Amino acid sequence: MKIRSAKTGNAGPGIRSDCEIVLETGNQEGISIDLISKVKTLYGGSITGLCKEILGFYGVGNAHLKIDDSGALPFVIAARMEAAIKQITDADLDYLPEFLPENSYNTTPGRFRFARLYIPGNNPALMINAGLHSADGLILDLEDSVAPSRKDEARILVRNALRQINFGGAERMVRINQGERGLKDLECLIPHNINLILIPKCEDPENVRNIDKKISEIKMRYGLTNPVFLMPIIETALGVENSYEIARSAVNIVAIAIGLEDYTSDIGVSRTVEGRESLYARTRLVNAAKAAGIQPIDSVFSDVTDMGALKNSVHESRSLGFEGMGCIHPRQIAVVRQAYFPTQDELERSVKIVEAYKEALKNGLGVVALGSKMIDPPVVARAQKCVDLAISLGLLPADRAGGEGSR
Repeated sequence: MKIRSAKTGNAGPGIRSDCEIVLETGNQEGISIDLISKVKTLYGGSITGLCKEILGFYGVGNAHLKIDDSGALPFVIAARMEAAIKQITDADLDYLPEFLPENSYNTTPGRFRFARLYIPGNNPALMINAGLHSADGLILDLEDSVAPSRKDEARILVRNALRQINFGGAERMVRINQGERGLKDLECLIPHNINLILIPKCEDPENVRNIDKKISEIKMRYGLTNPVFLMPIIETALGVENSYEIARSAVNIVAIAIGLEDYTSDIGVSRTVEGRESLYARTRLVNAAKAAGIQPIDSVFSDVTDMGALKNSVHESRSLGFEGMGCIHPRQIAVVRQAYFPTQDELERSVKIVEAYKEALKNGLGVVALGSKMIDPPVVARAQKCVDLAISLGLLPADRAGGEGSR
């Protein structure tokens, strides 16, 4: 019999909550397992028992298995085992861990997406406690953060994470790969209650329509009724020029984001903190999003140590009309979310404008005045939106200034 071997997962200094699996078949009778683990005394039996169960599930009766464990949870071990088995067999079954009932929620098109945290899709240590960070969305990333040779095993790990990690109410997001690999990501992941799919390096409306069609086909096949929203990411000059058409290309699009690292590379310039080189792209994307009635989402801020610069960047982002930003470290989340909240001065002025408008309507006046200044209808509308946002965030009581709390 031909000897076949596969290796998945990670081991070595600095690796936490993961394991490396080396599976070899064709050179022995029965199952043998070598386990290296600091918790072998306490959990060695359960680790080897799980591995034997998975081998049996896939009909593998003769194999030698080496496990180098650094505290991997069962869903991680199961993902690494499944990926190894699928490397050397024709198995198409999925070994699915239990789905946590607290992850069965849906989200809505207009929910807040102030701060979304990117989590590398092949790093379980960064996934496990991600739900505690109070992000509006958690993005399990299968694209840029995963090496090409590890894409297939990362996909299985992300699937298991969607079933086993408590997201803490955050929007459950996945950034898929491009092209055919992205379609494979959808086949694997859509049945496991994803709330939103991020579409990377989107340049053409047809790209979005193909993704939307694929998702509909998968949902129909499995009888799924949960909404799956879309967020195209614009990362090239061509994508910027097509941003409005992209924003309107599918009814499930709720936001459109810009990725400035790839965009600046595409136009041949370096990204700067001031951002002059990307101002055109950012304002064009905001305008496209607003015209299409969806949320514009800004790029990530790459310096995870400079909180002052991050705060300034978010204030500028908000002044341009963006409604959220990507985060690459948990410490950025609170700064980003707070900076997108209305300031106290903005709230006080907005409440005064809305109250003046109500008073004018009550008195049958066609003109609204605040002090010595006349207030135009667009100003009133903007103030009401600020009031509604504050009510939704719990910064104002629901009956203040006629707010609807509609978001």
